[in-house]
Amino acid sequence: MDNSLRGKAVVVTGGTRGVGAGIAQAFAEAGAEVVVCARRPPEVPLRGAEFTPVDLRDPDAVRAFFGALPRLDVLVNNAGGGPYRRLADADAERHAKVVELNLLAPLTASLAAYDHLRRARGSVVMIGSVSGSRPSPGSAAYGAAKAGLESLARSMAVEWAPDVRVNTLVVGMVRTELAHLHYGGDEGVEAVSRTVPLGRLAMPADIGAAAVFLASDAAAYISGASLLVHGGGERPAFLDAATANKET
Repeated sequence: MDNSLRGKAVVVTGGTRGVGAGIAQAFAEAGAEVVVCARRPPEVPLRGAEFTPVDLRDPDAVRAFFGALPRLDVLVNNAGGGPYRRLADADAERHAKVVELNLLAPLTASLAAYDHLRRARGSVVMIGSVSGSRPSPGSAAYGAAKAGLESLARSMAVEWAPDVRVNTLVVGMVRTELAHLHYGGDEGVEAVSRTVPLGRLAMPADIGAAAVFLASDAAAYISGASLLVHGGGERPAFLDAATANKET
């Protein structure tokens, strides 16, 4: 068993529910000392993690939070998300807020954490999305921000080497407590699950396990990488439309 995270100080942004809570739980189970930060406290207490209120879109608050930490070994930039909103249904300022949360906030947090991470020869894990590498109708600003986040991580990995490793988890569909808002009830979730080659949506624990791996000594030579955690991806739509090789 890899014990390289035992006693390490880890911050998970937006780690109060869903994917973030799964990540925080995975690090706690790996023996790390975990702090989660978000605007609002978790509805259900997180086992093995402390909570600190921080508005990640407020640069001064972010700098004050990281400045007060005694040490930091791992930063997981998980906070993000955005509503379903077609481009023409809102003005540019509304879309810019999605970019701010999903791209600028991780940049601000990473810069605020840099001195801690450099001293610890630590690691940054960005939580990206498959939306950053394919069309994302209804969440175009979110997809653009996640594409930018992955690019940022690759450049950061080069600039901050060899002191700090930086990687991205490219996450697919995850079954969280809010899954019904995206896919419908149980029938909708099951229908969507059948589109995934592995036959199910990810659980938050799956994403947590991958984040722990990237932050651990088992990934000591991995930096600037994008790890796909999407159950095999999506079946190409043309395969269902094509008539070649189909039984008649």
